Amino acid sequence: MDIAIKIIQFILSFTLLVLVHEFGHFFFAKLFGVRVEQFRIFFGKAWVKWHWGETEFGIGWLPFGGYAKLSGMVDESMDTEALASEPKEWEFRSKPAWQRLLMMLGGVMMNAVLAFAIYVGISLRWGDTYISNSEMPYGYVFNDYGHQMGFRDGDKILSIGGESVEDFAKIMTSLAIENDKTTIVERGGEQVVIAIPTQSVMDFVEQTDFITPRVPFEVAGVVEGSGAEKAGLQAGDRFVAFEGERTEFFDQYSPLLTAHAGKVVNVGVQRGDEVVDVAVEVDANGKIGVGLNSAKYIPIRTRTYNFWQAIPRGAQRVGEEMSDYWKQLKMIVQPKTEMYKALGGPIAIGQIFPNTWNWEHFWKITALLSVIFAVMNVLPIPALDGGHVLFLLIEVITRRKPSDKVLMWAQMIGMMLLFALMFYATFNDITRLFGR
Repeated sequence: MDIAIKIIQFILSFTLLVLVHEFGHFFFAKLFGVRVEQFRIFFGKAWVKWHWGETEFGIGWLPFGGYAKLSGMVDESMDTEALASEPKEWEFRSKPAWQRLLMMLGGVMMNAVLAFAIYVGISLRWGDTYISNSEMPYGYVFNDYGHQMGFRDGDKILSIGGESVEDFAKIMTSLAIENDKTTIVERGGEQVVIAIPTQSVMDFVEQTDFITPRVPFEVAGVVEGSGAEKAGLQAGDRFVAFEGERTEFFDQYSPLLTAHAGKVVNVGVQRGDEVVDVAVEVDANGKIGVGLNSAKYIPIRTRTYNFWQAIPRGAQRVGEEMSDYWKQLKMIVQPKTEMYKALGGPIAIGQIFPNTWNWEHFWKITALLSVIFAVMNVLPIPALDGGHVLFLLIEVITRRKPSDKVLMWAQMIGMMLLFALMFYATFNDITRLFGR
């Protein structure tokens, strides 16, 4: 059932993204009097199709991509028969360069508009819920990888790459994409600069416990029959000492209790206005049988927006996501970062959807994918919208239109590059799926 929910969300989201993208091309083509011969969602032979005017609409069997076939244009269909005759007034090639440019950018523009509309809706309906980095009074705990990079337990993140980060969830992303820049932390009341060298981003993002909020060890509840219950520990007790030494944070107790497994330890707990000394039995697994009241110390905030506030927030979200994705694309071509290993195909995309249906998560993922669609399609690669835009810009600058032969060769090379990329991404999907 979980897989079925993922698949349904993937198909619904991807269908919307492709439909909106191809509608962008369709809209500007019709606006400028160009015939749209085919409007196809997904690739492969159409399992359903219908006609409206001169356009054949259809849905392919392979849920990956789509296209709007404009008369008189060299595109992925590689149908060049019409190019042998003189240009007709309803053909793409007969229109001025600025109109052809808008027709090519129509899909990218519509994906950006879709992402903007979704982010506006999310802001209105749910607002922004986040863990406030600036209100993390005890800083963070880092794993060994973080310690090697120069971080220390208790550090408070002030800025990464010269920019402050308010949302705790974005710290890992910011550290990853701001390679070879500096992070400023507050340590013991002083500011410390940590140089983040260019590194394998893949090694970095695999550190699921790289950074966690540091919280005091406060009891949320005790397990029946545990050492904590026998010792009389109560909900609300806050650990402040271990064997006579000042020790107040949960991350400090975990290794200490493990080291004293099967023994009785003396701890000091703050209970009301006094500190109580308690002897607690530690079980063979290094546990004493208490729940941690971490939520009390992790500041969760929600920003709400009215309609007029949601509009600029939606535009801001689109800008932020586009900027972050551009940075990630630049890192892919840097072999040292090994970001190319993160490329994924349909399986990887489907995996980012949750196992349960949650409209907020669904729309957030769809908006992000729409931004990715826009950025990827504007890349100057033949066979993508950006490749057509590149040739149109060359035409505008040189005032010379590339020959149909040049466009055909560019299209074929671009298609081969895209198929190679799709093959590599799908290969990554399969190897990750089977854990190789």
